[in-house]
Amino acid sequence: MSSTTLAIEIKPVTPPDVPAIAALAREIWQATYPGIITQEQIDFMLEQRYGHERLYDDLEDADKWLDQAFVAGRRIGFAFSELYKGEFKLDKLYIHPDLQRQGVGGALIAHVAARAKKLGYPCVILAVNKRNEKAIASYRKYGFSVRETVVADIGGGFVMDDFIMEKPL
Repeated sequence: MSSTTLAIEIKPVTPPDVPAIAALAREIWQATYPGIITQEQIDFMLEQRYGHERLYDDLEDADKWLDQAFVAGRRIGFAFSELYKGEFKLDKLYIHPDLQRQGVGGALIAHVAARAKKLGYPCVILAVNKRNEKAIASYRKYGFSVRETVVADIGGGFVMDDFIMEKPL
């Protein structure tokens, strides 16, 4: 790791970006989730959350924001946020494994938190798999703490066993 700070550019996701975001999600999930959840659940959740039609629908929703991060012109991560049950939720945050722990996630979290604050929300919440220790440690570093634990049935015989974390603004 060099001590050089990455020049991170954050831009909104647009319809032409959808196939690249779906492909990046699959690449990151395949590097992250084996050993945490089954391959069957990975495939189910990728289709449920990152199918092209779902992403196009998300882009049309005024209460959802899809942001992507670039370094030197390379798309290396993304963050989706939304208004969820009266709260501001960081719904997805994924960084390519090659560039994790270099401030990209922090830049995206700061971007999302600034939006939440501007809209008048007192905190940002997120859900993270209880077994995803690297992500939990990273979220703690950026000011999140565990608020509660949940087990949610997501269909297909699968559940999400998560911590709900919260960052005060």
